Amino acid sequence: MNDRAKNKGDAQITQSMGFAEWSMLVTLSILWGGAFFFQGVAVQELPPLSIVALRVGLAALVLWLVVWMFKYHIPLDLKVWWAFFGMGFLNNVIPFALIVWGQQTIASGVASILNATTPLFAVIVAGMLLPDERISSLKIIGVIVGLIGTVMMIGTDVLQGFGLNVWAQLACLGAALAYAFAAVYGRRFKTMGVHPIVVATGQVTASTLILIPVASFVDQPWALMNPSAQTWASIVALAVLSTALAYILYFQVLSRAGATNILLVTFLIPMTSIVLGGLILKEQLDWVHVKGMALIAMGLILIDGRLMRVLKNNLR
Repeated sequence: MNDRAKNKGDAQITQSMGFAEWSMLVTLSILWGGAFFFQGVAVQELPPLSIVALRVGLAALVLWLVVWMFKYHIPLDLKVWWAFFGMGFLNNVIPFALIVWGQQTIASGVASILNATTPLFAVIVAGMLLPDERISSLKIIGVIVGLIGTVMMIGTDVLQGFGLNVWAQLACLGAALAYAFAAVYGRRFKTMGVHPIVVATGQVTASTLILIPVASFVDQPWALMNPSAQTWASIVALAVLSTALAYILYFQVLSRAGATNILLVTFLIPMTSIVLGGLILKEQLDWVHVKGMALIAMGLILIDGRLMRVLKNNLR
C-alpha cells in the first residue's frame, strides 16, 4: 500500500457513533452551554472582543501546559501551522465576530435557533467535500426534525423576531456556515497525524495571535476599568472549561466520527441546559421541553443511521 492510499484510509471515520463518542458529545454540549452563562457575566464589565481574546489566550496557555506535561509532539512543519491558522480563522475568529455583532440587535433565542442550523450546513458542506460523509435523505430529515425540536425547546415565540434585523440574522447564519466549513477543514489533521490535543492547542494559539491585535485596536483594554473577581472567575472558567477542555473533546469526536456528527452538539446544548436547569436549579420542566427533547433524540437517531439500518435488516 502506498503512502497516499494509506493516508486516505487513515482519514476514514465511523459515522455511527458509539458510547464513547456520544459521551464526549454530551459533555461538550454542557461545556459550550455553560459558555453562555460565563459570557453573560463577563460582558457586563468587558467588551466582547476582549472577552474572546482573553478566552482563547488563556485557553492556549492551559493547552500548552498540557502539551508540555504529557510531552506531545509539536509539529514544526509550516504546512501544519498554516492549517492551524486556517482552523482558528474558521472556527473562532469568523464565527465569534459574526455572533457578537449579530447579537447586538437580535434576541438570544433567535441567535440560538440560527446557530442550530449548523448541522444542516455541515451535512451539505461535508456531503459536497468529503467522500465518506455523503448527503443522505435520512441525514437531511434528521437535521430538520432536530431543528424543529430545538425551536420547540427554546420557544416558538422567538420566531416572531425573524424577518427583523436581516443583516444580523445573516451574520449568525454566516457563523453557522463557518462552523460547518471548520469541521470539514479540521478533518485534515487526522491525515497529517497530528494529535487532537495538539490540534486544539494550535488552533487557539493561532486564534490568539489573530484576535489580540484586533481587540487591542478596537477595545483599547488599557483604558478599561479593572474587572471584578467575579468577572475574572467567569473568564477563567470560559477559557479552561468552555474552550481548552471543550476543544480537546471537539477534535477527539471530529477525528473519530466526522464533521456532521461533531456539529450535532448544537442540538444537544439547549437539551442539556434545560435538563441541568431542572436538576440543579430546580427549574420547571414543561411538556413542551419533553416533546422538544423527543424530536431532537429522533433527529439524532436518524442522522446516526445505526438503528434505522438494524430495523431495515430485520424487515428483510
